[in-house]
Amino acid sequence: MRRYPRTGSSAGPAMAAAAESVPATHREELVRDDAAVETAEEAKEPAEADITELCRDMFSKMATYLTGELTATSEDYKLLENMNKLTSLKYLEMKDIAINISRNLKDLNQKYAGLQPYLDQINVIEEQVAALEQAAYKLDAYSKKLEAKYKKLEKR
Repeated sequence: MRRYPRTGSSAGPAMAAAAESVPATHREELVRDDAAVETAEEAKEPAEADITELCRDMFSKMATYLTGELTATSEDYKLLENMNKLTSLKYLEMKDIAINISRNLKDLNQKYAGLQPYLDQINVIEEQVAALEQAAYKLDAYSKKLEAKYKKLEKR
């Protein structure tokens, strides 16, 4: 930021009053001192060595940043690789379980096929028992009718 020397019109009222009470030779000294102070505060361009050092610092920090970014990306890929390995192991376990279930299902189907003739016999026996039960009900009804006829005949 560049600073310019102040003129008398921009100075505050107290400075103006103080400047009028001072003799002219002293006023010139004050203006010269004020200008010297202002130029001493003037911003200067950094030296060439400072720019070089700043560039080195910037490149060093940029290298550190990029190294961190690449390290983070590398760690992400390692994590994905580990997750893929674990997933692969889980799928292998699930495959083994599925093979066991399939084998057991085949065994159960074979056992069911071996039991099927017996199950068919049970169904036939059940049908025969149902038919025998119907015959027993009919026989019971017929015997009740006979009993009723016999009692009627006995009363005569």
